[in-house]
Amino acid sequence: MRLIVFAVFLILSLFNGTSNAQSVQIVDQVMAVVGSNIILRSDIEKQYYQAIAQGEPRSQELKCYIFDQLLLQKLMINQAALDSLIVTDAQVDAELDKRMRYYVKQIGSEEKLEEYFHTTIVQLKSELRDAIKEQIIVQQMQSKITKDITSTPNDVREYFNSIHPDSVPYIDAEMEVAQIVRKPPVSAEEKKDVRARLEGYRKAIMDGGDFSVYAALYSDDKSTAKKGGELDFFERGMMVPEFEAVAFNLKPGEVSNVIETKFGFHILQLIERRGEQINVRHILLQPKISENDLRGAILFLDSIRTKIVLGNMTFEEAAEKFSDDEETRFNGGLMLNPETGTTHLSPDRMDRLLFFQVDTMTVGSISQPLLMTTQEGKNAYRLVLLKSKTKPHVANLKDDYQKIQEVALSEKQNKAMSDWIEKKSKNTYIQINDTMNNCPVLKHWMKESN
Repeated sequence: MRLIVFAVFLILSLFNGTSNAQSVQIVDQVMAVVGSNIILRSDIEKQYYQAIAQGEPRSQELKCYIFDQLLLQKLMINQAALDSLIVTDAQVDAELDKRMRYYVKQIGSEEKLEEYFHTTIVQLKSELRDAIKEQIIVQQMQSKITKDITSTPNDVREYFNSIHPDSVPYIDAEMEVAQIVRKPPVSAEEKKDVRARLEGYRKAIMDGGDFSVYAALYSDDKSTAKKGGELDFFERGMMVPEFEAVAFNLKPGEVSNVIETKFGFHILQLIERRGEQINVRHILLQPKISENDLRGAILFLDSIRTKIVLGNMTFEEAAEKFSDDEETRFNGGLMLNPETGTTHLSPDRMDRLLFFQVDTMTVGSISQPLLMTTQEGKNAYRLVLLKSKTKPHVANLKDDYQKIQEVALSEKQNKAMSDWIEKKSKNTYIQINDTMNNCPVLKHWMKESN
């Protein structure tokens, strides 16, 4: 759908302010007014140059296409305001966290992501926030418009039969993989030792030591340690609750007591407060998992695997009861493809280690406990079930009915969206700058703006 493609350009452009991929200076100008919303030349240019940085060829057609998508976005945002559609801070926070996890996974680590964009994760979230909220609004409006559209078996057959034989798509290999994760608990003794060490740093700082020096020397948060532990400005909802509960109650220069979060143990120092935003330094110490704890995780998963193999419980039941991975445990352990939202993973998009671990497995088999790294950067083990695996092939109704049904449904949704756009554009004030008259793709907007 047009909106799905638009989202790609939107996300690419969100980082434009922090990426060094684009240094062109843009003189701003209002290019369109849609209801109470405006589109600036800089909105188009930022997405244009970022698309070029991602490999798109330079062309006026690309600019026209981006502008067309922005007009559609603003039309939907305008209608959402009229319909009193509400997007909560919690929805935005959840989407931000999801995006950050995906970007970190793609680039390798939080530190690498921050180095690439020359800023912190917190600042990236801050810069993304408004754009993500608008995208959620657009997605919800799209869902509202197409919620009653369905694709029957007859629709699927008609759509597939309408495809020319030479144009039938080629389906890449895919896998469905489920997991049961065991994150070894940190021993009470290790936690006690780490807390004591951090208490020692705090005492030294309270006696006149420089917080930033201790952060640089000892913090396990390497991405901020090189800046003396400084996180940069953030607002409520951008950190874990335990961290925020302390940070927002500090006075400038004040050093907190030791606090514990899922990342480890911290001490904080408030640098500055600006309205609802604060800037703090922190020192993070992460308790280490012992070899005995790791061996314990292996033995635990071995026992679960035996129960599944003997038929005492299913893999799905074991995942829900025992897995420490909140994202998959209630989904039968099945991993989701973040790009499609489905459980079908293409080998070239999978984590390399996971792919090599499952590539030689047979469908229906369960692995021995396998080493993995959690999102918090800690070692853990997991059992992996290869639920399904397909070979590359030409699409057919028997093997690819669901995919073809999705495309057929998308076609019907596209038609519903086009009808909605035509109707709403007639009743919405739309004014387009004359300099865009040379874009054929904008004819349907130009007609309504005259």
